[in-house]
Amino acid sequence: MNESEGLRFRRLNRPQIITDETHEPQYKTTSTYSGKVFRVTLLTLVAFLFFPLLVVIFLLESPVQPEAFSLSEPPLMTGCYEPNLKLRQAERLFEERLIGPESLANIGDVFYTGTADGKIVKIEGGNFHVLATLGKPPCGSREYEHTCGRPLGIRVGPNGTLFVADAYLGLFEVNPVTGEVKSLLSTGKMVGGRRLGFVNDLDVTQDGKKLYFTDSSSRWQRRDFMHLIMEATADGRVLEYDLETKEVTVMMENLRFPNGIQLFPDEESVLVAETTMARIRRVHVSGLNKGGMDTFIDNLPGFPDNIRRSSSGGYWVAMSAVRPNPGFSMLDFLSQRPWLKKLIFKLFSQDTLLKFVPRYSLVVELQDGGTCVRSFHDPHGMVAAYISEAHEYNGHLYLGSFRSPYLCKLDLSKV
Repeated sequence: MNESEGLRFRRLNRPQIITDETHEPQYKTTSTYSGKVFRVTLLTLVAFLFFPLLVVIFLLESPVQPEAFSLSEPPLMTGCYEPNLKLRQAERLFEERLIGPESLANIGDVFYTGTADGKIVKIEGGNFHVLATLGKPPCGSREYEHTCGRPLGIRVGPNGTLFVADAYLGLFEVNPVTGEVKSLLSTGKMVGGRRLGFVNDLDVTQDGKKLYFTDSSSRWQRRDFMHLIMEATADGRVLEYDLETKEVTVMMENLRFPNGIQLFPDEESVLVAETTMARIRRVHVSGLNKGGMDTFIDNLPGFPDNIRRSSSGGYWVAMSAVRPNPGFSMLDFLSQRPWLKKLIFKLFSQDTLLKFVPRYSLVVELQDGGTCVRSFHDPHGMVAAYISEAHEYNGHLYLGSFRSPYLCKLDLSKV
């Protein structure tokens, strides 16, 4: 054995000294067990969290049964639709005192509106008082809205009285001085085999003999308006109420959320905002074309609500949500995806969904041919939010809202 081999032998066979500090060999048993416990705990937690979601997805039925429909690519927001901040020049009136003043009418300098708590309010100067109530208390919540009533469209008739469309209670005539209320048509009445489910807006002929109004849906009530929009139910109608004979006639049906209505100057047709379809239809209610319908303007940059005459002979159209281009429109995206709408309504309430709709107020003035003349914007609804109507009087535009706790007043000479 040479020297190098002997050295190697001694190292391999060196005696081991046992002391208290000698460490036993370490094994992976403990760490492996801990890892298994962690994985099992994690999987249990994941299952605990996702099991209710799976139950919702596969077992619970969606409250909506959406239909797929097509919307054209939104128009570019250029030219007449070029974004601006003109609505932010508006002044808020009666803030936190008027809740949801949806529609407006005026007799001289005196204004009238309906509010979310079922009241018809009379506004004179800087003050207002309750003129009439249509339903029964309690009021002020979604739960009781159907009995409290929700006044929407309001007009002044040729005889100086107010005509009011209440979403739940029907059509009314209200004396603007005494506040006396007369029921004209109840929603309990069957018309064309269906009950009136969501009476929305109205207009009255110059001779005061006929009212034209929209019934937005037979399936959904006003308090479920997001269900109506998302489901795209084509069960809306335009109807005629004869103030002399009391007869009700269906003028047009199978519309997707017919909303605001405005008589043409010749009174042979009415303009109807078909909100879900982002367009305005022209329904012929008398004359040679009676019973027909055509499109006044298609593919609007937003979803139209009420329509009112402008002093130039055109029409003001209010929109509380837009279809930005460039940009992303959730409602356009979902129009071809009914399965996704079902899932969304299984997971979220209407109030939650409304928070996901970007606030963007837009008022457009249209000429007789449907051509855009000018537009006023408030991106993000900083001043005027959730607008439902633009009512012109004495050089100002008064903006109603279906949700906001105020009215807005815009000086047209400054914009």
